[in-house]
Amino acid sequence: MTPPPDILCIGSVLWDVIGRAASHMRVGSDVPGRITRLPGGVAMNIAMTLRRFGLTPALLSAVGRDPEGEELMVACARMGMVTDHVYRSDDLPTDRYMAVEGANGLIAAVADAHSLEAAGAKVLGPLADGRLGSAEAPYPGIVALDGNLTEALLADIARSPLFSAADLRVAPASPGKAERLLPLMGHPRATLYVNLEEAGLLLNARHDTAHAAAVALIDRGANRVLVTDGAAPAALATADEVREAAPPPVLVTRVTGAGDTFMAAHIAAERRGDGVDAALAAALRAAAAYVSGDVAT
Repeated sequence: MTPPPDILCIGSVLWDVIGRAASHMRVGSDVPGRITRLPGGVAMNIAMTLRRFGLTPALLSAVGRDPEGEELMVACARMGMVTDHVYRSDDLPTDRYMAVEGANGLIAAVADAHSLEAAGAKVLGPLADGRLGSAEAPYPGIVALDGNLTEALLADIARSPLFSAADLRVAPASPGKAERLLPLMGHPRATLYVNLEEAGLLLNARHDTAHAAAVALIDRGANRVLVTDGAAPAALATADEVREAAPPPVLVTRVTGAGDTFMAAHIAAERRGDGVDAALAAALRAAAAYVSGDVAT
């Protein structure tokens, strides 16, 4: 029997193809390195970190019935995730993400989440048909939501009674999709997780620190925000307070998935009852361990 989930992860579940080199790279570089393929996507990365903290996540996404999709679902189930609610399409291929990273960070990335976008509201079916909730009895738990959904669907979610009782945790999939979260800025039950660049895109203004960006997002109508800035201090802000903490210094060996790890670790810390400062510190430690390579993928 499938266990009831501790949290719902809604968004991209796909294959990550990551090329990493130990040398600094620029446009046109051709260097030796390693190429890996592993389960990824924002919702998937969050779910994998939640599993490391002993939580059981359920995935709501779109995955094809092609060989890549079948392999991906087997991998998700093997890791202990609830896959019963994933929308499986006979016509849409399984999505993919490709990135190149050097010693100087992310060089370039391409996210092919077209199947998730094409599936649209079908991925939310279990929240409406009684399996996980309905308009009359909306899902009351934590929902991690990523910006790989279309802007139109995210706008619908912002107004939907299906999410009226949820503890909604929201992250952009990338800076290029940050503006899709604008409809959720004023959601009274939403917490936004963004980096400094993504915060600037939401605000249409640049800020030099996470603290300044977090305050500006609250002033713009956000309910609660967490803003990270790499090795610089991160900030958590509500209308009542702003808290800051610096991540531990580490040697960075990878970056793809770091923000997702931070978000999941913060959710897990709050769920086990950590206070504001302790939860922020725990999330920063988890992200630092991840980028240093101390956490296996």
